[in-house]
Amino acid sequence: MSTVAVTVLPSASASATADSEASSGDAWGVAPATRAVAATDARLVELGDETDMIVLGGRVDQDALRAAIDEHPRVRVVQLPSAGVDAYVETMQATARDGLVFTSAKGAYSAPVAEHALALTLATLRSLQIRARASSWEREQRGISLNGASVTIVGAGGIGTELLRLLQPFDVEVTMVRRTDEAVPGAARTITVDRLAEVLPTSDVVVVAAALTGGTRSLLGAAEFAAMKDTAVLVNIARGPLVDTDALVTALAEGRIGAAGLDVVDPEPLPDGHPLWAEPRALITPHQANTNDMTEPLFQARVEANIRALAEGGDPEGVVDVEQGY
Repeated sequence: MSTVAVTVLPSASASATADSEASSGDAWGVAPATRAVAATDARLVELGDETDMIVLGGRVDQDALRAAIDEHPRVRVVQLPSAGVDAYVETMQATARDGLVFTSAKGAYSAPVAEHALALTLATLRSLQIRARASSWEREQRGISLNGASVTIVGAGGIGTELLRLLQPFDVEVTMVRRTDEAVPGAARTITVDRLAEVLPTSDVVVVAAALTGGTRSLLGAAEFAAMKDTAVLVNIARGPLVDTDALVTALAEGRIGAAGLDVVDPEPLPDGHPLWAEPRALITPHQANTNDMTEPLFQARVEANIRALAEGGDPEGVVDVEQGY
């Protein structure tokens, strides 16, 4: 295996420094990326003419990233730290060139995020968002069973397919919604996004697990909520702008849908005093479907795999379609 020169951004000149700096905040991925370099016998180098691969260990200035790619033509792989790449689309498209591949963490974090989606689904169906706010014993009966329910999952990537697997013991009927109508094994049916309106009226649960692109922004809005059952729950563990927040606030306030379990919102962070905080039908978690402790070993494994792929001439994992934006 040929030696690959890897640059980790933000800078990680030494593993000890990376461990101390990346324990929290925007540089969470520096330490696992640095460990991945050591595990593969690649070389950790400062950004320069010998850099073959750039690994982002967290947030970086996009102008600086563009310059790093444009000014170093030897770079063949840029590894992004997240599964969703909407924040990097303009940079990727501006720096695209022959021989350069962008890879994301898509698929790497599927298990913890799908687990969180299941937790939000069960919680909202069982009205735990209301029970948690209670200060006295309530005699009204609340709750819907997931067993035998009709579930629509929007997005058939790693998270969507992992959630499909987790739902199997509940004997649910799952409709997968994706860009193409290629069947998803285990789903009762697979339809394209333009047919979403057909399944909303019969869905007990709608889970948003799609990539955010120009075509999916505000994918669920007032018309979609109006089409849903007034007992249906919406779960979003993908990206906040996939859902029209104002329309969701109205739908919840007017009882057009039963509840919403949200790990992502728009805007994000959700400001203090926003109507969603006071909405009794809303259960909100602060974009922590995967914490750093969950993510770090998964990101390290992805970086290791792609260093080896680059060294051995294999196919990297998580390749991004730059034009499509995911």
